[in-house]
Amino acid sequence: MQDEEGLVRRAQQQDTEALTQLYDENFDRIYRYVALKIGDRMEAEDLTQQVFLKVLQSISSYKLKGIPFSAWLYRIAHNQIVDYLRKKTKRATVPIDESLASGGSNPGVIAEINMDLESLVSATKKLTKAQQEVISLRFAGELPIAEVARVMGKSEGAIKALQHSAILSLRKVMLAE
Repeated sequence: MQDEEGLVRRAQQQDTEALTQLYDENFDRIYRYVALKIGDRMEAEDLTQQVFLKVLQSISSYKLKGIPFSAWLYRIAHNQIVDYLRKKTKRATVPIDESLASGGSNPGVIAEINMDLESLVSATKKLTKAQQEVISLRFAGELPIAEVARVMGKSEGAIKALQHSAILSLRKVMLAE
């Protein structure tokens, strides 16, 4: 936590090296979180970049309060997702088949991966909002229980119980499909 605070302080002073390190340490987790929430990898890449642009624009106003920097990042990501989903419901879109555009060496493997991802995203949408959030933060974001509790404003025990019920529900939905 001390190293992170120092890194954030340097980033607030527009230290490029510190900003780059924060980006590198957090990009993959934020991307997985966004991708699981919206179910579209290309859009998730764009949204994740937007999250880090927001971070760059507003890091000087970030207040160190003993809460991990990543909690602030996840809040920004959550807000970006909400904005994205609001806009998406207002316009019709047609998804592009990534396996056709990727030029990968084995189209069968690519199609299977896409189907697995689609069924997981579909199954998570059948969970409650709180269950979706805990699954996204714990597994896509790879956050420890304590950090998920801080992000969601709940106790660690409540997060453990929520995660357990979410996994059971997810298992039931996946087996039913």
